[in-house]
Amino acid sequence: MTAEEQTSEGQQSIPIEGEDITPKKDGGVLKLVKREGTGTALPMPGDKVSVHYVGTLLDGTVFDSSRDAGEKFSFDLGRGQVIKAWDVGIATMKVGELCQLICKPEYAYGSAGSPPKIPPNATLVFQVELYEFHEDDITEDEDGGIIRRILTKGQGYSKPNEGSNVEVTVEGTFEDRIFDQRELKFEIGDGENLGLPYGVEKAIMAMEQEEEASFTIMAKYAFGNAGSTKYNIPGGATLQYKIKLVAFEKAKESWEMNTSEKLEQSAIVKEKGTQYFKEGKYKQASMQYKRIVSWLEHESGLSEEDKQKAEALRLAAHLNLAMCFLKLQEPNQALENCDKALELDESNEKALFRRGEALFAMKEFDEARGDFQRVSQLYPANKAAKSQVALCQKHIKEQHEKDKRLYANMFQKFAERDAKKEAVKMKSESKVNGDGMGGENGAQE
Repeated sequence: MTAEEQTSEGQQSIPIEGEDITPKKDGGVLKLVKREGTGTALPMPGDKVSVHYVGTLLDGTVFDSSRDAGEKFSFDLGRGQVIKAWDVGIATMKVGELCQLICKPEYAYGSAGSPPKIPPNATLVFQVELYEFHEDDITEDEDGGIIRRILTKGQGYSKPNEGSNVEVTVEGTFEDRIFDQRELKFEIGDGENLGLPYGVEKAIMAMEQEEEASFTIMAKYAFGNAGSTKYNIPGGATLQYKIKLVAFEKAKESWEMNTSEKLEQSAIVKEKGTQYFKEGKYKQASMQYKRIVSWLEHESGLSEEDKQKAEALRLAAHLNLAMCFLKLQEPNQALENCDKALELDESNEKALFRRGEALFAMKEFDEARGDFQRVSQLYPANKAAKSQVALCQKHIKEQHEKDKRLYANMFQKFAERDAKKEAVKMKSESKVNGDGMGGENGAQE
């Protein structure tokens, strides 16, 4: 027993007891269950957990408490966001469980402590209650489209990015049937050529080296409504993938490249994106064009020649992204890229036309007509724009007729309602007058 485990009188205030739950069985974290939880599920690395806790020194001095703060504490398990003892201990808890964790310094704040409340080499005691945990959703919008459960934690903190060369093992399952089982080496962005759904590449980009994880991938990120004839997967299917990231070589980030490298690589990925687009692989194409934007959007201090090259590449990237998003039926993103293109070239024919298409898809017919009319004025040879103007006018007229009928029906209903009210009112008044006459006759009698 160390001096830190005693009170000033040499007596322990909190008994050192519990089960050693450390992987190494070195006594670094002892757990004592105070109240059993429910069910059998345990949180896994990457899950977002929510707890209440009270932290004390061995003499009973409270140094931190979520209960006093009146707000539960949430964090991602196994991500190094908390002391090591918590990542170890909370991974053993069930929902509703209340336990005591006694944490040796090497699993807490070590020889440095956390001044002023936690002294150096302090053994800490936590009363922890697990309220809930949620599986790790790796999508940007957290729409539940790709859920991860880590089976084996990876090494380091670096992850593959777009353009990385990766070495992986994949096992795809649908309704307990393994439909794909391979060892692969490829560049992130080329997965569709190998029969991998977009969500698998998204999953790999969230992994650390040597990590093994299972992923639930919804149809939106898998084979969509079309399904896959190659693998006999129906439309709208949710898939399971087990993936191990064996090794990867990260592609250079924007800040790691000089201007010449960015321009050179942008020209290469532009051609790559164009090839994907011709093959109908619009999602893959968009990933390539996005790389150009990320590399060149904020590049400054360029020579006049390089500036012209960069602007031409950015313009092409935004125009192509707009077309990809139109094909993917994502008009809002198409509109955003058209606006970016028009910032670079305010009268660009393709940007104006595609913005009109995006607005048309969003049923903004007046604004769409404006863009198509401008194309017709600036580029009289563009017959498609004239046709689109006529189509917009047709829809605007139909909308006006629809509104007219709607308002006519509305006014008719208002009139009928008012007439009904008037009839009720007259009937009521008539009844009142009749009762009065009856009263007079009664008096005469």
